[in-house]
Parts: sequence; structure tokens; C-alpha cells
Amino acid sequence: MNSDLEQKAKSILDKDTENIPLFWQNKYRIDAAKNWDLFYKRNTTKFFKDRHWIGREFDELNETTKQKKVLELGCGVGNFIFPVLEANPSLFIYACDFSKRAIEFVKSHPQYDESRCHAFVVDLTKDDLVQHIEPETIDLASAVFVFSAIPPEKHADTLRNIKKVMKPNSIVCFRDYGIYDAAQLKFSNAKNHKLEENLYIRQDGTMSYFFSIEYLRTLFESEGFKTISAEFIQRETTNQAKQLSVDRLFLQAKFHKVQTGSNEDSDDAKTNGKESSDGFG
Repeated sequence: MNSDLEQKAKSILDKDTENIPLFWQNKYRIDAAKNWDLFYKRNTTKFFKDRHWIGREFDELNETTKQKKVLELGCGVGNFIFPVLEANPSLFIYACDFSKRAIEFVKSHPQYDESRCHAFVVDLTKDDLVQHIEPETIDLASAVFVFSAIPPEKHADTLRNIKKVMKPNSIVCFRDYGIYDAAQLKFSNAKNHKLEENLYIRQDGTMSYFFSIEYLRTLFESEGFKTISAEFIQRETTNQAKQLSVDRLFLQAKFHKVQTGSNEDSDDAKTNGKESSDGFG
């Protein structure tokens, strides 16, 4: 990230020191699924665009030499599922979301086919994924703008849940909001949106967490994953109607589940779990 932009962003966030009252913090957490359900009731399938860029950013999804099982976390109304299935006939996708309404939209899509995908409702923070998927059968999990909707105190529980259904050496592809993103600065400037550090509430009651590379790496590595890559992706977006340009900042990363007892585990132990510097974090 540009150092001048980073300093400007820090100065804005440093001024936002007041969290919303504890009662409302707890209420937004309790009502998370309900608020996402209301979001999909209002917006139906029209809010998000299909994610045709997924294969370009995560080329593991383009592998066609063998059958793969993919788990999409927080699938919404299927903007990831159907473009990916269409592009790669060798994939089977398990798709989950904690909005019942979102899953209903997925299942009513004309391309929904139980021989290629299976969609189900689950709260990743507490519902056991093993009730829906056999343990250690997933080759790749997609976490695209899903962890940001989960409060940070539940991130580790969520990751442990996901880990149970993933094969050894399988991959998690992650993309979400980066710290200092324009949306975070907008929340901070508007006041009365901050639940805690880097966690904010939208007007519709849905939550949004903004990630640093350091936090994300620590989260995954403490739960038995190894970082393949982690970097900020900066995009300038323009609102033509308002003639306004903003700097969007996303965090994109890949992690693989370390196989217990592997040589790689031994190598990590020799270095006390520290990796050589790769320019991230």
C-alpha cells in the first residue's frame, strides 16, 4: 500500500476511538443470521455480480486433470458457484451459507444440479460441518468475503470447523477486505459504526471486519495451516454519478493444511515455527 495513503488512513482511524454501546454490539452478533436473511429478502439475487474473476485469481480452480471437491464458504446466492462449475466440469462444489433465504435462491437457480453441487444452511461458527461433509474430503475451500462477516472472536472456531473436512495439504483461497480499505474509512468518518478495532456495523445490521496480513497469518498458522501467499490488492474504483474515486484495498491469500507428521512439520519445528521473510506482514 502507498505509504502516504496508509498514513492518511491511520490518522482517520486514530480519531475514531468510541465503540457503539455494548448492548448493541451483542445484539448485532446475536442477530447476524437474521440480518443477512433480511439482506437477501431486500436484494434477492440482484446485489452481487457473478464472480467470473475467481478462476483468474485462484488458478487451482482451473485444474481439470482430476476430480476435485470444493467447499464454498458463505456462498450467498451462487455468484461463485455457477460461473466456476460452468468453467470447470471436473469440480463438485459444496456451498454453504447461514442465510436460509440465500440457499433457497441457490437451489432455485436453473443451473443448480445435485450431481455437481450441494447447497446447505450452516452457521460456520457453531454448526459442525462434518454433519454435511465427510471428514478430510475437501480439496479446496473458498473463503471470499465471508470471514469479514464473522466477529473476530469466532474466527478461530470457524477455521477449526473448516479444517475438519479438508484433506491434508488442501488449499484455502482467501479474499476479503483489507485494513485501511475505503469502506473502513467511510465507517470511521461516519461514527456510530465501530463495534471494536477493525470491526464495523453497516446500516442494515450486517458486520464487516477489515484484515491485516499479520492478523490473518497468525490466525491460520495457529490452527495448523501454512501460508502460501498473502498480499494486499489495491483497486481504484470510480463512481461516475458522483465523480468520485476511492481506493479499495483487499487482502488475498492462500493457505494449505499441513499434514500432521509430515517432513514439512519437522522443518517448521527446527525453525521454531518461523518462516523466512517473504515480504508479507
